Amino acid sequence: GALKADSTPTPKASTTPKADATPSASAADEAAAAKLQKQFAALDCSSKASRAEAARGAKPTDMVVACSSEGDAKYVLGPSEVSGTEVDNAKAGFDQQRGMWVVNMEFTKQGSKQFQTITKKLSAQPSPQNQFAIALDGEVVSAPQVNTTLSGSAEISGSFTQQSADDLANVLSYGALPLSFKEQSVTTVTAALGGEQLQAGLIAGAIGLALVVIYLVAYYRGLAFIALLSLLVSGILTYTLMSLLGPAIGFALNLPAVCGAIVAIGITADSFIVYFERVRDEIREGRTLRPAVERAWPRARRTILVSDFVSFLAAAVLFVVTVGKVQGFAFTLGLTTLLDVVVVFLFTKPVMTLMARTKFFASGHPWSGLDPKRLGAKPPLRRSRRVNAPTDPKEA
Repeated sequence: GALKADSTPTPKASTTPKADATPSASAADEAAAAKLQKQFAALDCSSKASRAEAARGAKPTDMVVACSSEGDAKYVLGPSEVSGTEVDNAKAGFDQQRGMWVVNMEFTKQGSKQFQTITKKLSAQPSPQNQFAIALDGEVVSAPQVNTTLSGSAEISGSFTQQSADDLANVLSYGALPLSFKEQSVTTVTAALGGEQLQAGLIAGAIGLALVVIYLVAYYRGLAFIALLSLLVSGILTYTLMSLLGPAIGFALNLPAVCGAIVAIGITADSFIVYFERVRDEIREGRTLRPAVERAWPRARRTILVSDFVSFLAAAVLFVVTVGKVQGFAFTLGLTTLLDVVVVFLFTKPVMTLMARTKFFASGHPWSGLDPKRLGAKPPLRRSRRVNAPTDPKEA
């Protein structure tokens, strides 16, 4: 069809590509020609909207006026002779002999007959009446001249660049591939519903954080203070980075992103638990707190790095292979995993070292979480020197 509202390119023949419409003898033809001449004179090609307005409501059998896609030329086009769906294939190529880019197109069996008929008529006309127009969405994409009768295939040559040749080939090729989409399902989420979902996600995160805090206090007692400080620092860093990255990369805190932050609470808490358990293991072996903190760190560090690496790798893969909101979940998860490493290394470990010097923790207070009696510690490790008895005692 000619001048459709979809993106189907339509080759249109025109015996009068410019304003030189020749009136026929009949009064009806004279009236139609006068009307067309008036439309041509009033045609405004200065904007995309005005160019689209000229083709509104036109039928393939109508003579119409149209603008070039660049807006630098006007055309009077005859009825559509070959539909864009009759173009079987179109490719851009470089002619080595002439040193120029060309567009080669092939037609279907029906299109070949139609194209042969119209090119036979046009080739007998003088220039510029021997042009045919390739129209897309009411605009003339190209208007090549016809010098001979063509059938089956054709070559369009001119002052093409590689980009312009590819663009024209794409316009012609897509016309040979009419697409239709069947609507499977539609989900409309209002702003109020989206806000409710985000609020529900934040509430779920608060509940999860509260449960983590209760567990830490009940099981680790005084050590929970260090864990809560670390969680607070991690939360501040996460919020700051999200606020900075939002305008920079278009990041939005949607429901999946909130879910990623909730999962990250567990990852961060797990790092603290690994370190605390290593310290408690050293105390069970009979060591005092300060050497226990230093000896536990290398073993805990390796475990934390391996765990966070696996989590970050999963988040990175998920971010690469998914699109849309799932990427928000993966991005938040990966970001908070990296921050977990930063917080544990630069905050939790130094704070733990400082706390080990305080009397409350160093003395193994029952509420410190490091009470040797509650942990079932062995007797303190002490260095001893073995004194061997003389084999040849001296006589008095």
